[in-house]
This record gives sequence, structure tokens and C-alpha cells, in this order.
Amino acid sequence: MTEYSVEMLKDLRAKTNASLADCKKVLKETRGDVEKAEKLLKTRGLTVAEKKSGRTAKEGSIASYIHSNGKIGVLVELHCETDFVARAPEFKQLAHDLALHIAAAAPKYVSGQDIPNEILEEEKRIISEEFVKSGKPQQIIDKIVSGKLTALEAEITLLGQPFVKDPSRTVRQIITEAIAKFGEKIEVGRFTRLTLGQN
Repeated sequence: MTEYSVEMLKDLRAKTNASLADCKKVLKETRGDVEKAEKLLKTRGLTVAEKKSGRTAKEGSIASYIHSNGKIGVLVELHCETDFVARAPEFKQLAHDLALHIAAAAPKYVSGQDIPNEILEEEKRIISEEFVKSGKPQQIIDKIVSGKLTALEAEITLLGQPFVKDPSRTVRQIITEAIAKFGEKIEVGRFTRLTLGQN
């Protein structure tokens, strides 16, 4: 007897974009528990992303977004490995969604690695000075500084921000899921956000 229904299979595919075979496999493993199956697929998606990270992504697409008021515009490069994936409607939609996200959330950098060291050092100095007079031990202050820098990264980097179309997931998670779906390395190249009247 099958441990899952067709509805469960459809639901899992809709939530994860995983292949039919993978959905069937994890539903069998989890004995029809869709929630557990979804988590399992996402975990395996991360594994796929790690395997793809060493590859070169030379193909891709440039997406643009102009806000309805005509005063905010975005260009973003989304890279992949093959022209086949670059031409896929789902890939182009992802690039467009990222452009829309950048327009709405105004990230300053792609990832934490792109934040200039002088900005991080200045933030560390400001936070440390704020707590050094509190009498807290240095190891506690170091933990506070680390936590605040992680929060800063989530606030100002594209990959760290909650995705505007689904704030329960970060942009990094959205891209990781796309890597699992397409089976290729996918990464954001550059982006530019223009606001009328601002330099």
C-alpha cells in the first residue's frame, strides 16, 4: 500500500519544485509526512548547492525592474552554467524577482564577503565602545559584537535579507533551492539600484 496520496505528492512538488522521483522517494522515507519530506528535500538541496559551488557559472541573464512611480530602477546579473538554463522561463522569473527585491529592500552588497573591511571594523569599534563601559566581560562583548555584525549582514546584503515575496526565507535560501531545482551553480553577479535624485 502506498504511504502517500497523489494530493500529498502534488503538494510537495508545488512547495519544493523538486522532481517527481525525488518527491516520491522522500514521501516513502517519511511515510507520508509532507512536512518532514519538505525538510528532507531542502536539506538535500543544500547538499546539491555545495557540490555545485566549485563550478563556473558563465551563462545567465540580466534582469531589470522599474518601479511603478518611475523613480527606482534596478539591473541585476544572475549567472548559471548553461545557456539552456539561462533561457528557461523559471530562471528569468527568478532574475526578475531578484531585481524586484533589490528595488524594494535596497541591499548595499551581494554577500557578507563584499562588505568592505573598514566598514566592519568601524562597526566593531562602535559596538565595542557601546558595551565596554557596561562592565561586561570581554568574551560577552565579543559575542554581542559578533551577533550585531551577523544582524548587519542580514540587513545590508542581498543574500542575507528576507526575500520580499516570502519573508520566511532569505534570498540565499531561494537561490539554494534554485540550484537544487536546475542542477546547476547559480549565483548573483552584480547589481545596480538607481534612485532618481540620489547619487
